[in-house]
Amino acid sequence: MKTSQGDRFFRAQGPGFAVALLSSVVLFGAIGYHFIEGWSIWRAFYVTVLAITTVDLPPLSRPAQAFTIVLLIAGVGSALYTFTLLATMVVEGGLPKRLQKRRQERMLETIKDHFIICGYGRIGSIVAQEFRRQAVAHVVIERDPDRAHVALEDGALAVEADASREDVLKRVGVERARGLVAAMGTDAENVYAVLSARLMHPDLFIIGRAETEDATIKLKRAGADRVISPYMIGAVQIAQTALRPAVVDFVQLATSSENFELAMEEITIGVGSPLAEKSIVAANLRQRYGVIVVGIQRQNGKMEFNPDPDAVMRPGDKLVVLGRPDSLRRLESEAAAAHAG
Repeated sequence: MKTSQGDRFFRAQGPGFAVALLSSVVLFGAIGYHFIEGWSIWRAFYVTVLAITTVDLPPLSRPAQAFTIVLLIAGVGSALYTFTLLATMVVEGGLPKRLQKRRQERMLETIKDHFIICGYGRIGSIVAQEFRRQAVAHVVIERDPDRAHVALEDGALAVEADASREDVLKRVGVERARGLVAAMGTDAENVYAVLSARLMHPDLFIIGRAETEDATIKLKRAGADRVISPYMIGAVQIAQTALRPAVVDFVQLATSSENFELAMEEITIGVGSPLAEKSIVAANLRQRYGVIVVGIQRQNGKMEFNPDPDAVMRPGDKLVVLGRPDSLRRLESEAAAAHAG
């Protein structure tokens, strides 16, 4: 929609001009009544305000009535101009933007156990979409203003900044974060972001996106726990789908957040959990929860696939289990719980 020249002039003057204009009219009216009617400055000011606001006036002489006509034309016009401009500023950007910014800053100060997504391109936006679907707290850092705006419109908590800067990572709560996903457009940006995050939070779980094999090596050296190559994963997925479509369909079904009948989840055995130091058969997981233990990742990172029933679950181990979502939640609660008393 095109903007007229008058509208552009109206917006260009700003609130200072509007307030000055209204103040000048009030001053002009007070001085005029003071000399025409011989009133005190206070009464002259009082009557001026009554005239501008079109309230009933006291009896006036003929010269004062003529002056009131001029004052009303100038005063009502300037008052409408001032109030309209101020209301426009509040509605179209001033107040809502300030309130939104203040709300966002409060959320950034209190958010914890969240993921930080560096970059909101094709990969980062899909990651954020999946996090939203699974109700996982996350913050987006995007340097491009347009992409940052899109992230906000998508409902994400987003910051327009450089993700490789330590002050930015501190602002989004990297010390309280659960993990970081470096999914920016270039390998160099991802390496810097991973390095900065690792220095600030040594225990942070970091995933880096790599375009080349050389970048994969550098990201691991910078501190990434996992390095993902979208092109490599896409190619492997295509090959696996061509060779084993039923297996691929099953894995997608088990890992999809939209599936309410079957889910595959990672459950950590906590210190003091009733399940700690028990074998799978002794814990009776299959009968009590109706879940299948697909694998156990030990604290040293070694993965045991299809573990024996006598395999012992130790604190810090991660169980890869398959079952109904409600059963998995109950198992996760017991795995994290400590002994009472």
